This record gives sequence, C-alpha cells and structure tokens, in this order.
Amino acid sequence: MTKQIKAILGLAIAAGLFGGTILGQAARKSVSGAEVTGTFRYQFTGKFKGNYNEIKILALGKGKLRVSFDLTYPFVDGAGQMEANVGQIDGEANIEADTAMFTGGDNGDCRIRIKFVRAGMIKVDQQGESTGCGFGFNVSADGTYRKVSGAKPKFGQ
Repeated sequence: MTKQIKAILGLAIAAGLFGGTILGQAARKSVSGAEVTGTFRYQFTGKFKGNYNEIKILALGKGKLRVSFDLTYPFVDGAGQMEANVGQIDGEANIEADTAMFTGGDNGDCRIRIKFVRAGMIKVDQQGESTGCGFGFNVSADGTYRKVSGAKPKFGQ
C-alpha cells in the first residue's frame, strides 16, 4: 500500500472509532436535572494543592440553568509568598443536549461552555479573554471539574 492509502485508511478508522467527536466523547441527547445540579470543583495540584475553582449549577427547567463561577489563579509572588487573583460571575445559562452556554459580562463578552461529559464530570471551556468576564489576571474557568456535592447549591454564599 502507498503512504497516501494508509493515511486515508487511518483517518477512516479513527473517524469510525471516535465518531467524529472530540476525544471520542459522543454527544448525549440530554442530561438529567439531578446530573446537572450540584457543586463542581477543579482542584489545583503541586504547590497549589488545596486551592480550587468552583462552579455551582442548578437546573431550572425549560433549557435553563443557574450558574455561579468562583475562580482563582494561585501564584507565588516575587517575595515567595502565595497570592491569588480571583474572578466571580453568575447568571443563567442555556442548555441543549449535554452542553450549556453561559453568556455574561457587561457586553456579553464572557462566554463559557460547560459540557456534561458523564455523571459527576464537566469539561469547561472559556471563550475569549478573562477580562470579558471581569476576572483577574490569568483567571480562567477552563478545566475538567468533578462533582463534589449533588445537593442544590446555595447562591450568594
């Protein structure tokens, strides 16, 4: 076989194995309110262990979620002291199938996509600059979060 045929066959096999989705994660038609509702955390590791980003989500029904982002960017300053930049935003997100989109900020410049990968896990992708969400320097919602509580979250706390 020529290299071109092998390459085409390789791509065809990969497309079949992964269903044309990102990292083989097939989109689900819907997620339950129980799966969506709760508190999710992204845990920092290494010298920043014990710090985390937190997202609270409450299913409201009719394709709406209430979401709250409480984010941090831990770092060590020039004097060797632990510091952190922070960011917070909340509001409503629209959910379709297994993906929610939060749009907020002063000009709607804050766009955060939440994909419910499987029960207890979300993949979050912030689109655009942190400043569009009003976050501090280097603060981002990006990451894979794990559910730490299935209880209805309390907002404003």
